[in-house]
Amino acid sequence: MRKVPDTTIYPPGDKITKAMREFSLLLDEHPEKSRQQLLAEVALRFDLSPRECVFLERHFSRLE
Repeated sequence: MRKVPDTTIYPPGDKITKAMREFSLLLDEHPEKSRQQLLAEVALRFDLSPRECVFLERHFSRLE
């Protein structure tokens, strides 16, 4: 069985932190786009899992 390495290129949580920052900036820069469109862009750019997308969506819905 192949073992998953203990280290990765990014520290744990770094990807989601960058995705949150990017999503926040896109919300401010592109008010004409829907949250779903922006979330899809961020998900593709940062290769987010479905669980991470749900987390972002829930996190930013609380801030409204």
